[in-house]
Amino acid sequence: MDSMTVIATASIVTAGLTMAIGSIGPALGEGRAVATALSSLAQQPDSTTTITRTLFVGLAMIESIAIYCFVISMILVFANPFWSHAIVHG
Repeated sequence: MDSMTVIATASIVTAGLTMAIGSIGPALGEGRAVATALSSLAQQPDSTTTITRTLFVGLAMIESIAIYCFVISMILVFANPFWSHAIVHG
């Protein structure tokens, strides 16, 4: 295999692993956050606005991890910095 094939294969596999591993953590974290928020709402219905506001801010921060993994995957697939290195030295 030439260097271009190796870089393409490694980029695609790494992008897939990045999305797979990078989406499991946020999914589990979001599920746990929502479950805890629902439990808190059941125990203290008067604090609904505070709990939901804090929940949505926390969910946005958790979701940013998955978005960063998606951006890294897209860079590896479409704008890989190793392509120019392989073209020059290949």
